[in-house]
Amino acid sequence: MAIHRVWVYASAVLLTIICSIFADQTVDPKVGVLFLHVLDRGYYQEGFRSFQETYGIITNTPITFSTNLDDHPDRPRWLRFTQRTAYHDGMLYGTPTAEDIGQRIIEVTAYNRKTFETTSQNIIINVEQPMEFKFLYQVEFFVKNRDVEEVLPLEVQKHFMDRVERIWESSHFSIINITSALDRGGRVPLPIEGRKEGVYINVGSSTPFPSCLEEEARPDELCTDQLEPISCEDIFSPHFIINWCNITLIDKSIPDIPDADIIPGDGVLPDGGEYNPPSNSLENRDFFLDYVVTITVPLAIGLILCLILAYIMCCCREGLEKRDSKTSDIQLVHHHSIQDNTSELRDLAKGREGLRPLSTLPMFNARTGERAPPRLPFNNDTSRIPLVLDQQEPHRDPSPR
Repeated sequence: MAIHRVWVYASAVLLTIICSIFADQTVDPKVGVLFLHVLDRGYYQEGFRSFQETYGIITNTPITFSTNLDDHPDRPRWLRFTQRTAYHDGMLYGTPTAEDIGQRIIEVTAYNRKTFETTSQNIIINVEQPMEFKFLYQVEFFVKNRDVEEVLPLEVQKHFMDRVERIWESSHFSIINITSALDRGGRVPLPIEGRKEGVYINVGSSTPFPSCLEEEARPDELCTDQLEPISCEDIFSPHFIINWCNITLIDKSIPDIPDADIIPGDGVLPDGGEYNPPSNSLENRDFFLDYVVTITVPLAIGLILCLILAYIMCCCREGLEKRDSKTSDIQLVHHHSIQDNTSELRDLAKGREGLRPLSTLPMFNARTGERAPPRLPFNNDTSRIPLVLDQQEPHRDPSPR
């Protein structure tokens, strides 16, 4: 009996947990004020069956979220979602406008990246009327050393507002909007430590701007990004590094005066005004001259280039006589001897019997440079001709002095 009661109690507790997980959640953002809703990973982890089977065991499960309207694949235009990694909580944030007043249902689906399990929950968003006092004076700061996920937590927002309060000297202000620099057309930072994407923080108040912010927002003064404010102390650093060259003041206390010169019309043409479209029959045009110019000009250029190339190759050659006149006699003799020897070897290769090769005859005197005597007729006995020319001059010294 006791075991049965324990089982009933455990089943009731488990059913209560499951029901609480899938119950709808209602939030009430206000018009003109930043809205933030954190999607806690630990909260949605309890809806997975793998967690219920091992209830009580703390695990670091990677979870990603998908958010959309219950009847559409996207979110409302004012609502953004961000999640840095699967091991970080997701965040729904944005600033609704007067056009967004009403109720919308956001369906949140959590995915377990290890077991591929899913669980879902509906978040009912009731956008309410704006606050009693209006934020007529707004300042937009650009924080360079932060990402949007680092600024959205409430404790970080409070830390930032404490520093704004020291400059503004007023407590009637609030954060209107937080926007990543990437949503404004910024580039993704390099994967270097300390490089952040940057965040735009819009702060509004019902009291006028302090003098230090008005001086920083003057467009006629030269701004240097490295300089600190002139008339107020930079109390934001080192936690928040503000780009004082990118600060914007928005004064909504001055009503917009429409331009009196622009008178919108009713969109109807006055009497007598008719639209006359162009005629369907177009005027004939002769393209023969264009065709001739397109064809003849490249052909003429190609012909001129061919003539220049032919002149260089045919008329600017040196010739054999000019080449031989610039070549030394010894080099020419060597060249002719190589050609003669090659032809003789080819002739000898045709038959084993033949005359003695002329390559064994003397060519020139290496010391004096004199040419060899003319060749003897082929009918003489070439076996008696010495191999070296110096053998015919026994009284000369063959070696130079």
